[in-house]
Amino acid sequence: MARKYWLFKSEPEEFSISDLKARPKQTEPWDGVRNYQARNFMRDEMKVGDLALFYHSNCDTVGVVGVCEITREAYPDPTSWEKGHKHFDEKSSPENPRWIMVDVKWKETFPRTVSLQELKEHPKLSEMRVAQRGNRLSITPVDKAEFDQVCQLARKS
Repeated sequence: MARKYWLFKSEPEEFSISDLKARPKQTEPWDGVRNYQARNFMRDEMKVGDLALFYHSNCDTVGVVGVCEITREAYPDPTSWEKGHKHFDEKSSPENPRWIMVDVKWKETFPRTVSLQELKEHPKLSEMRVAQRGNRLSITPVDKAEFDQVCQLARKS
């Protein structure tokens, strides 16, 4: 089966590419996804070995800052049934988990950020979901050509 490509958004104040790199084994569960479409991407389509662009949102320079890899496929997100946790969902339980997560591993931090503005203005990237008006999903699919183009731009000094 062919590898798939993704874009994962995170606010760097909450969890940054540097935080991921600093974790033991440079790996972390990607918890807290509370959108059904993003959950379905994780549950139905993500496989070990898929690669994702790591995107910083809600910060001074919004854009793609690196790459991570899926190292564990979808499993229940226990934060959804932990009362008092910011990701708690009263309709989720260990017996009937509503939300899931995957594990990701740091692969690369880019020497520069590929900004959202740059994505929107680039002829080969302007159709990416993250560049579309009103797109708020924290996880979106990316095609291989887009993934490769973003990586090439990010590695140029």
